[in-house]
Amino acid sequence: MDKVIEISNLNKMYKNGRGIVDINLEIYKGDIFGFLGPNGAGKTTTMKIMTGLIKPNSGDVKILGHSVIEEFEKAMSKVGCIIETAESYQYLTAYENLKQFSRYYKNIDDKRIEEVLEITDMIKFKNEKTRKFSLGMKQRLGIAAAILSKPEVVILDEPFNGLDVEGMIDMRNIIKNLAEKEKTTFFISSHLIHDVELTCNKIGILYNGKILNVDTTKNILNNYASLENYFVSEVGRNDRI
Repeated sequence: MDKVIEISNLNKMYKNGRGIVDINLEIYKGDIFGFLGPNGAGKTTTMKIMTGLIKPNSGDVKILGHSVIEEFEKAMSKVGCIIETAESYQYLTAYENLKQFSRYYKNIDDKRIEEVLEITDMIKFKNEKTRKFSLGMKQRLGIAAAILSKPEVVILDEPFNGLDVEGMIDMRNIIKNLAEKEKTTFFISSHLIHDVELTCNKIGILYNGKILNVDTTKNILNNYASLENYFVSEVGRNDRI
């Protein structure tokens, strides 16, 4: 299997004592990896390092064999991402926003813009200005922008936030279809256990800045009634150590 993301001995500590400690992960082509943990566990910090938004105190992240620290442009050349919130130009329409984003890439034509609007079920809102959008609609448009260039790796920070039940189901289907049909690799952070269980094939639990365990969803559900039970068990075991 092709190793797509390799996180090695990653550390980042803030003055308030929060951060991440010795994070090590390997993600392979076509994986939908769920980075599960409560708010404040260090998920966004890790993902900001992965996308070059902040620097670690030590350690490295390689994406498709390239170090984010030493070869940033090469590492990010085939990556799409949303970190924290999906932003847009509020005075532009959904279509105009994607047209603007397409300027960052080569060979993105109107056909591809229409395609990602269809994939995210935003085609019917293509001519509406985004200042009128709900949080869920903004999230869908953010996903459309993240997959616009047909990236090999998509990094999504809390992609289910703001979505209603129908939106969550649609988002899961989008992610699963891209992973299955185009072998897109996803790295998804979330604190929503149910959605991680239904979406991801591999899960890592982050708690107090540390990785407690990494396993496949299949193995977890073979041994526990639900991902929630597994999470509670791992956290409880860690607190006793």
